[in-house]
Amino acid sequence: MKSFSSILLLCILSCALQAQQQSSKSKSSDKLYEKGQLKNHVMVYNAAGVNTSNLEFSPVFYQNGIVYVSSRYTSGPVDKKIGETFFELFYAEFDASGMPQSPRNFSLQINSQVHEGPVSFSRNGDLMYFTRNNLEKGISKANSKGHVVLKIYEAHHGKYDWENVTELPFNSDEYTCVHPSLSADGQRLFFASDMPGGYGGMDLYFVEKRPDGWSKPINMGQDVNTPSNEVFPYIHDSGTLFFSSNGHGGEGGLDIFEIDISTNTWGKLKNTGTPFNSPSDDLGFIINEEGTRGFFASDRTGGYGKDDIYSFEAESPIINGEPVVLSAMVVAYDEQTNERLPGADLRLFQRSADGFIEGDDLYDVQLMPSDNGDLVMKLVRKSPDDMAEAPLHTNLNGESICEMRPDKNYLLLLAKDGYENAEMLYSTIGQTEAQTIRIAMKPRSCTTVAGTVSVQDYQTLVPNALVHILNETTGTEELIRTNASGEFNYCLPLGHEYAVIAEKEGYTKGMSKVSTVGTNSAQILNVNIHVQPIAENILKEPIKEGSVIVLENIYYDFDQYFIRKGAARDLDALAKLMRLYPSMDIELTAHTDSRGEESYNQELSLKRAESAKRYLIQKGIAADRVQAFGMGESEIRNQCVDGVECSDEEHAYNRRTEVKIIHMDEPIRVEYKEGNPLDDDGKG
Repeated sequence: MKSFSSILLLCILSCALQAQQQSSKSKSSDKLYEKGQLKNHVMVYNAAGVNTSNLEFSPVFYQNGIVYVSSRYTSGPVDKKIGETFFELFYAEFDASGMPQSPRNFSLQINSQVHEGPVSFSRNGDLMYFTRNNLEKGISKANSKGHVVLKIYEAHHGKYDWENVTELPFNSDEYTCVHPSLSADGQRLFFASDMPGGYGGMDLYFVEKRPDGWSKPINMGQDVNTPSNEVFPYIHDSGTLFFSSNGHGGEGGLDIFEIDISTNTWGKLKNTGTPFNSPSDDLGFIINEEGTRGFFASDRTGGYGKDDIYSFEAESPIINGEPVVLSAMVVAYDEQTNERLPGADLRLFQRSADGFIEGDDLYDVQLMPSDNGDLVMKLVRKSPDDMAEAPLHTNLNGESICEMRPDKNYLLLLAKDGYENAEMLYSTIGQTEAQTIRIAMKPRSCTTVAGTVSVQDYQTLVPNALVHILNETTGTEELIRTNASGEFNYCLPLGHEYAVIAEKEGYTKGMSKVSTVGTNSAQILNVNIHVQPIAENILKEPIKEGSVIVLENIYYDFDQYFIRKGAARDLDALAKLMRLYPSMDIELTAHTDSRGEESYNQELSLKRAESAKRYLIQKGIAADRVQAFGMGESEIRNQCVDGVECSDEEHAYNRRTEVKIIHMDEPIRVEYKEGNPLDDDGKG
């Protein structure tokens, strides 16, 4: 026999109900969840950064992390009914890999001496609904049967903290209302209650926002509710409702179920299945807009405590409905004539909070030598000419319809022959209706030169070569570099003669002449510059076994091992590089500053390296290609050793991650052929 989890028991005891549920819990079936094995294309991880030996449950997305419920504080008043300290709300920010870390008290105004339970936020984050014990003038108030029920409250975000806490009108001193979940448009609030007139213990209800306030509660009916318990509702943007129940059968205990309620005709109720459900209690399910990442709670075997929070990531969306989207009409027009431009290529990229765009299509990897011979890696923006084919194009009226998600930031890129590339930063935050976006394009007065730098007499291209573009008419010079594929692009002003010179350490210089006299802006000039290696082993540069790459932009907060959300660009570049070179195996070595005990710093640096490794794995790099090591404070890069006073910035310089290439097949396997590097038959 297995008792209900303490979480559900709290709800049941508040209305004097008691029950037990049989379970055939087995250790073998729970092994799947211990280390995040792959099943049904879903990876499940224990969110170890927030879990304790007590209770953690009901995560919800908030800002750049999650808010969740916990009894992690072992000191303080204890609820004798469940044998736990009173639940409080905590906030944990995501690290660069999307895992919550370093939880802190969510709100001094909301957390109190009684239970604060599951919470839900409005889309803009200014309004919250949360569960709390029934209070009267700050003191728990019992009902006619001597039990303290739970109620749902509303609060508004003030200047410093949450304020204006008010009880919702459908609450009662005689029955419990818990587990609020607000729809994306803020017009429906779902919750669980044992109010009279239901089908069983706890039923699911919703109320609708009306001009005069909330409607009366509406029971969700027998398609959802059973004589047992339905709790922890979560309404996704797509209109899919997730909840937990012990009345619909399944794996055992509380299972997670889903039903599409996006239309008047509801879909069929489904068990969400493994790996989300187990013979244990599984509850508090949430998932992102795309339907690929989320969290849930469970007391399954292998966790840290009584109920743990788990993270999951799916290869493809696991919800049937489509997330809410906003349509926008992009209009491309000539900056000088104001005429609309048909046939313009449109690309849409979603931006993170710090402006970074994930994915391989917008950035190239550049490896540049540092003063000490190590390689410094950077991501650089591609030209639209180097990107994959544009998914959208303007029609004969110069218009193109694109779809965006609410409350996101985007980069829009327009490209068209004869015009300079145009871009616009655009935000859908706060928008609810379709918009028209006008983007001006400036007529080009230059010709594109599309070039490569290659090794003379060998079929190989040279990445990261320095290219000088010398205008022989004016004497001016521009400097650019070839990308990881040995290619470069530049727009040359019309009517001039140019010398294009390529150089790289270990090679002779190469030069080619180009002219834009008599050309027009629609033309593309192709040029291939040959260089000669000084020694044949140079052909293995810049990437070879033993090369060290310094990741200069991965910094860690003091005494923390998770990567800052905006500081993972070098890891994105490294993941891209490892995809370009699939035989590359690496050592990741993390370093701390000198503050703290040496043994502690050694352990901390290893955790940092493992954090970077986990990030690469989540970017699709096989785990056996990455070894993680910690060096502690043994290799300080400046004067900031023990006993030397330094600024925070100087200490931060020592908190870094370095990469050493320990295996690399590609340079060794290059078959050096005489001929043009662009194809095998030498025709270019």
